[in-house]
Amino acid sequence: MSQRQTSLQPPKAPKIPHRFELHNDVRTDDYYWLRERESAQVIDYLNAENAYTEAVLAPVGELREKLFLEMKARIKEEDESVPYKVGNYYYYYRYEHGGEYPVYCRKRESLAAAEEIMLNINELAKGYSYYNATFPEIADNEEIAAFGEDTVSRRLYTLKFKNLTTGEMYPDAVPDTEGGNYAWAADNQTIFYIRKHTATLLGFQVWRHRLGTDVSEDVLVYEESDDQFYLGLFRMKSKKYIAIVSDQNGVSTEYQLLKADEPAGACVSFLPRQRGHEYFIEHLDEAFYVRTNLGGATNFKLMSVPETHHGDLTQWRELIAHRPDVYLEGLEAFQHHLVLQERGEGLLKIRIINQKTQVEHYLNFGEPAYTAYLSNNPDFNTTVLRYGYTSLTTPNSTFDYDMDSQARVLLKQQEVLGDFNKEDYQTERLFATARDGALIPISIVYKKGFQKDGKAPLLQYSYGSYGYSMDPTFSAGRLSLLNRGFAFAIAHIRGGHEMGRAWYESGKMLQKKNTFTDFIDCSEFLIQSKWTSPEGLFAMGGSAGGLLMGAVVNMAPQLYKGVVAQVPFVDVVTTMLDETIPLTTGEYEEWGNPNEKIYYDYMKSYSPYDNVVAQEYPNMLVTTGLHDSQVQYWEPAKWIAKLRELKTDEHQLLLHCDMEAGHGGASGRFKRLKDIALEYAFMLNLLGIRE
Repeated sequence: MSQRQTSLQPPKAPKIPHRFELHNDVRTDDYYWLRERESAQVIDYLNAENAYTEAVLAPVGELREKLFLEMKARIKEEDESVPYKVGNYYYYYRYEHGGEYPVYCRKRESLAAAEEIMLNINELAKGYSYYNATFPEIADNEEIAAFGEDTVSRRLYTLKFKNLTTGEMYPDAVPDTEGGNYAWAADNQTIFYIRKHTATLLGFQVWRHRLGTDVSEDVLVYEESDDQFYLGLFRMKSKKYIAIVSDQNGVSTEYQLLKADEPAGACVSFLPRQRGHEYFIEHLDEAFYVRTNLGGATNFKLMSVPETHHGDLTQWRELIAHRPDVYLEGLEAFQHHLVLQERGEGLLKIRIINQKTQVEHYLNFGEPAYTAYLSNNPDFNTTVLRYGYTSLTTPNSTFDYDMDSQARVLLKQQEVLGDFNKEDYQTERLFATARDGALIPISIVYKKGFQKDGKAPLLQYSYGSYGYSMDPTFSAGRLSLLNRGFAFAIAHIRGGHEMGRAWYESGKMLQKKNTFTDFIDCSEFLIQSKWTSPEGLFAMGGSAGGLLMGAVVNMAPQLYKGVVAQVPFVDVVTTMLDETIPLTTGEYEEWGNPNEKIYYDYMKSYSPYDNVVAQEYPNMLVTTGLHDSQVQYWEPAKWIAKLRELKTDEHQLLLHCDMEAGHGGASGRFKRLKDIALEYAFMLNLLGIRE
């Protein structure tokens, strides 16, 4: 560290003790005051932290700009998505040269037809430091677009409407909705939306709005009384039903159905909720297809039931049996084919079943580590499946696949400008042995010529929560690390679904620590296998993956040269005890309810903020957003303050708080690259790399 950096003095947050007592246990939080978002003292402190970060990283200012321009130069500025057809129109979005935001478009009947611009987000975003608009939901008459608009980054969307024939905006504006969860009725006048609680940010009601009427006249259709359930809303692929989904984080599900041509009708439960039963449905012709874990099918099975008898379990017929080694993740129903998205041995697989002949086959992808997924397939009566494919070396690709002839056509592959050649990079699939004997998959990529001599740097990334699988995908920005000698590894630790439902279950609640020890065991494996060393190993994770970073630096700080914790969830006990904080109650089935002593004690034993001690910590960069709706900015701010107070080293400890953004970071495709450039410059600087 240079003399200039050592002379810099970091901000010092005042200590104002705040006492908590529960279960005969007393906790004192000296930095609780940082949660006062409107306080000038808090804003001044966050600005001081930002200024300190900029001062420490000033020597790599040119590198940050170089990284930004380098990554931006790989992006094809004038680009567009692959169009998909619904009704009479092909829908797509495109980017203009220099445009931060997409332009949402369509063409009637033919891709050679004149373009109709539905929404130009660049125009709508003018005057806002943050802007996001959802892709329009189109009424059946194909004339009216409904979309959600967020100008703060709190994920409270205002529902708006545009007449696509005249170009006029309707005066209707419905505030505080769940963005993208909109469903038109068949009358072209009625739309359903989810209303969110402005404090907890939980969607808790479904309302019916009639175009041209005042919002005060909207009708409450459904209210979720249990605040541990999340609400979803969509119109089913058959267009016959509007579905309201209540989902309790990996525990139970209930669908309410409403006929789209009877918008004033009553909701009917598909099957009443029962703790432990999760199900997901799709409607086709006169039947429902049900992906369910009924009867102990932990990895799910597929069943069908006649449309008129969906609530009678005796009418359910098994189509695909439960398999202990294959997780049934999703399905797509067509007139003559069933397509299943499965997960086996940690990899996604696409299975196609001809419903006439019952002949089936899997798509072959030919790489050791990849991601394949079902794409937009709005048409029932087709033999063509659209799917996406990517890997750590293959840019995102969209294919059309004829399910009868098995011929595939590459429609589009993400274009990476410059001298990128995928053959210059190598991907591998590794397995590390956890301390309890579990085999943890690791997907790794590097530029050819990388030497496994323990001297090269490596960035290890993970998430490990909510059953969310971190599949290997391509990143053009990541090339800036690989080209500077880094390897990049994704550790598929417990808490995700990579290895099936049991993989998730063994990384949550009272087994959450498996997530942290898995990550550490993968780090030790990579070091022992000479992929890197503690002087070259970096760790990164965001949100719940930021909790992972916080736990890991408390448990094994000696393994890492540097850590990047993005919007980290680190004050687990306090947050989970505060039901006024957004999303808290809905998280009980992931982490446990600390009002019960067994969960309180377990949470407290790993909560990063509660377990900061006087020891050496790695170099750390922590990022957050003032308007974050999922992990409040004060969690990383308090964590930084406590780390500064107790850590015994002189390593860098930096906080970057975006004063205009939330959980997802900056809006705009180029602004986001600034954040990545900051993270990469932080790591490269620690290695003495300035080019």
